[in-house]
Amino acid sequence: MSTKRNGLLALLGLGALAWWKYQNSTPEEQQAVKDKINTAKDNFNKWGNDLKNKASEVAQQVQQKVDQTKTSVEDSVNQS
Repeated sequence: MSTKRNGLLALLGLGALAWWKYQNSTPEEQQAVKDKINTAKDNFNKWGNDLKNKASEVAQQVQQKVDQTKTSVEDSVNQS
């Protein structure tokens, strides 16, 4: 329990330090931080969209295989 509390306190301290440093930086430095955050956000969204598209493609391929198997089983039953 104390490990979690210590970790949370360390994270809170780092956040406070980052906020203080950001507040005391120049407008150019603040804009650089904003640009980095926006770039990271855009990259994360792109990665999420790529992952979603890949999952859709896999689902379509699986459905096609199921349909092919179903058709071949029905054909084999009808021929017997």
